[in-house]
Amino acid sequence: MKNLILLIAITCTTMLSAQDFQGKVTYKSHRKMDFKIDEKDQNTALKKELKAQLAKQFQKEFTLEFTRTESLFKANESLASPVPSSSGISITVSGSGDLLYKNIKDKRYTKASEIFGKQFLIKDTLQARQWNILGDTKKIGEYTCRKAVFKDTYTTQTITESGTVETVEKERETIAWFTLQIPVSHGPADFFGLPGLILEVHDGEQTLLCTKIIINPKDKIIIKEPKKGKEVSQNKFNTIRKEKSEESIKQFYNRRKR
Repeated sequence: MKNLILLIAITCTTMLSAQDFQGKVTYKSHRKMDFKIDEKDQNTALKKELKAQLAKQFQKEFTLEFTRTESLFKANESLASPVPSSSGISITVSGSGDLLYKNIKDKRYTKASEIFGKQFLIKDTLQARQWNILGDTKKIGEYTCRKAVFKDTYTTQTITESGTVETVEKERETIAWFTLQIPVSHGPADFFGLPGLILEVHDGEQTLLCTKIIINPKDKIIIKEPKKGKEVSQNKFNTIRKEKSEESIKQFYNRRKR
């Protein structure tokens, strides 16, 4: 059976390699909510409602357009529906307008991102992950996928009770499922570098799952690299974002003290 799957993958790979193909992929995201609820709390019902609203708001849809060497990943635009609530509380998390362009051949990326009303154009080098490809396989739609794992540490920021921003280092395991039947090294968000298109990613609390694939659509795909915004490196952007976050938090706590 394994030999048959491998033969099919090799055959499909050979067929796709013989043509200059393009594609469009739709992904949906889901995020685990670390929202502890004490059943003895008198506000239990309200907290459950808030948790349900937040979970729904974090379910987003994205599109990845790609050629052999380039890709563009973006969030799909949608109108937020009003959420009726007996408590009068409704939470709306605005969608991200970020555009992420990756050029696998040139090993670089460009990301258009807005923070605090200012547009930035982040340009930097693609950093390849050291994926460990395992023998596990599963089907996602009509595609046979293989499992790859990447382990690393990352830094995140939390807000202390005093209102300061604290940087914390955490360990993370990323699991990706890719298909050799579409032999490009692209994937959603900043994931790439496997010998086939990534259709599913589990990255800490977030999951990105492919729901639709169109290969060689009727209308030719033209990948346009973002151009608008103040050009900065990734490290510079991270510094600016951290400073702006700290500034915003200080202003918030100062207002509360008045």
